[in-house]
Amino acid sequence: MTRKQLEQYKSKKEEITELEAAIRKLGSGESLMGSSTVFDYRSGYPVPQAVVGVDREKFWSTKERYEAKIAELKTECEEAERFVEGIEDSLTRRIFRMYFLDGIKQEDIAAAVHIHRSRISRKISNFLKNAHKAQKEMI
Repeated sequence: MTRKQLEQYKSKKEEITELEAAIRKLGSGESLMGSSTVFDYRSGYPVPQAVVGVDREKFWSTKERYEAKIAELKTECEEAERFVEGIEDSLTRRIFRMYFLDGIKQEDIAAAVHIHRSRISRKISNFLKNAHKAQKEMI
């Protein structure tokens, strides 16, 4: 797990919420409206008639695309959560949870865990560097 992946966690959670809201709104408004022309032969002659309605094909393809992206984002978020929860050291785990998963500023974390803010930053950097080294050695 890289720092960049962890830093994107909050944004991905927000994107999931936005996509779920977009799915609920699908079909409302004019975003999926389509129109077509048919000919009415009741008078004996072809009279063009406009038909307006929801484009079902566009609706389902958009919904499927959004649902696939939500599933992908949820998987990535779960990986980040598992990584953080898998940290053995309690203080480091708490710092990672607050910083990356909850989006709390380092100053506020420092106050919560009673250490200087610079130690928070060093603890994060050192842990990620060591985790990256360990991962390379496994390969």
